[in-house]
Amino acid sequence: MAELKNDRFLRALLNEPVDATPVWMMRQAGRYLPEYRETRAKAGDFLSLCKNKELACEVTIQPLERYDLDAAILFSDILTIPDAMGLGLYFEVGEGPRFKKIIRTEKDVADLPVPDAVTDLDYVMNAVKEIRRELNGRVPLIGFSGSPWTLATYMVEGGSSKDFRHVKQMMYATPEVMHGLLDKLAQSVTTYLNEQIRSGAQAVQIFDTWGGALSGPCYQEFSLKYMKQIVDGLIREHDGRKVPVILFTKNGGQWLEMMADTGADALGLDWTTDIGNARARVGDKVALQGNMDPSVLYAPASRIEQEVEFILGQYGNGSGHVFNLGHGIHQFVDPKQPKAFVDAVHELSAKYHQQ
Repeated sequence: MAELKNDRFLRALLNEPVDATPVWMMRQAGRYLPEYRETRAKAGDFLSLCKNKELACEVTIQPLERYDLDAAILFSDILTIPDAMGLGLYFEVGEGPRFKKIIRTEKDVADLPVPDAVTDLDYVMNAVKEIRRELNGRVPLIGFSGSPWTLATYMVEGGSSKDFRHVKQMMYATPEVMHGLLDKLAQSVTTYLNEQIRSGAQAVQIFDTWGGALSGPCYQEFSLKYMKQIVDGLIREHDGRKVPVILFTKNGGQWLEMMADTGADALGLDWTTDIGNARARVGDKVALQGNMDPSVLYAPASRIEQEVEFILGQYGNGSGHVFNLGHGIHQFVDPKQPKAFVDAVHELSAKYHQQ
């Protein structure tokens, strides 16, 4: 594998000195880019795009051609694991993900296989290898997975949900069934992320999109416990470098201390958490990633720069900050706006890293 020319992102995740704050954007390869829309049309549909290693590689690298980003993120979907378990993932136009088979009973959970990451999810690993080859050391590649709780919500609800009726019913009425499902998912995520690392991912992120829908005690029991199980089972060094792990629970800012105790290297923050306050709470135990409101990208460049300066100032001097949006970039953002954002992070952050 080619030597890494820009390791700013990996260094910041490990709290090592950097010359400027690294930046990437969640969902940076996505519908806001006309070139992405063209490639997706060429693929035919979203899943076909994910399963074609050349096209998945192409869209992963597209944002790097426009913006001076410090990391690439594998183009895939968080629901690849349930799909590999035989649930039949498909996408309804305007409705998001759906499953042909829904998990509701103890027998449903018992019948679920733990997928083999090498054979059942080979298209993901092929994409990782292809992207690493094409990046040729330009920036690090991030691999990822959904958290067990987040995957379970889709599997039990059958798709997206506003009230989480069925998954919370399972959690409260038959907790042992829910734990059986979450344990199976934690095993699956661990082997999946480890195989991504073996294939070339240089950092991994666990997306706990729906952890913030839980009460504090339920978050610990049904989400955090299983993310810790995954962190404990991950390969943490590969190809002579540490492989940092990022946990991101949307709306989870009240639980940062507990998240920092999992052994993860970094925590993702959404825009509802003040990054200065977060840093004061977790100290140097973990790096922090975040956390600009994606809607700021609808504003003119001057306002974007102002917001970047504010967040950098809140974090303060020193390493341990990876600048990001507090959630995925919106599909209606003008593709010119992220350039103002990324350039502002590099230009305005240098003064916070002077020794």
